[in-house]
Amino acid sequence: MRTQYHENLRQLAELLHAMCLQGRTAVEAATNAVVDADIEQAEAAIDIAGRVETMQQQAEQEAMRLLTLQSPVASELRQVVSAIQLIGNLQRMGALAAHIATSARRRHPDPVIMESVRPLIARMGAAAAAVAASAAEVLESGDPTAAADLDAQDDIMDHLHEELLGTVLAPEWAFGITAAVDLTLLGRYYERFADNAVEVGRRTIFLATGETAETWSADQ
Repeated sequence: MRTQYHENLRQLAELLHAMCLQGRTAVEAATNAVVDADIEQAEAAIDIAGRVETMQQQAEQEAMRLLTLQSPVASELRQVVSAIQLIGNLQRMGALAAHIATSARRRHPDPVIMESVRPLIARMGAAAAAVAASAAEVLESGDPTAAADLDAQDDIMDHLHEELLGTVLAPEWAFGITAAVDLTLLGRYYERFADNAVEVGRRTIFLATGETAETWSADQ
């Protein structure tokens, strides 16, 4: 019976990993949509986010079933509770990618961003996809050291976000309030996407070690 329980835990972990990969694919498509004013990429990102929502429901149902199926021991309980928390982070990654894509769809056929800012948004999209890919690797490996390294990738996104805000708030900004609002929202969506990917790492540290990201050290 415990063997089957552990197999079910493994299947749940695989579903979470798949959700994370879908989030990465969604943010890649959403970035293509806003950088290239590509409506097909926008629709693709929104569709992928919808699949993430479906996977979220499946994962939540499975996690609750595992909680009630047997009395889990401490390590098993930590896995299920961590999974429930991770489901929320992974779902939000998909939703944030959909928000980015919706920005492009709302302005279509006009571009949502001006040409001068496209390279910066492209870098933010690449950073978001990279941190999501790293989060997926961490979910697969369970390596707390790799999980802790996600913070450094988040720093890259933070710097890009600051650069974007500096551009919007600069005295020479000449594109109006609507464009400024669009860019500010896009920057926030990318920042929050990366934040949720980092939370995947933080929760993986707890899952692997039983310690929080604040108390665990790779040197111990």
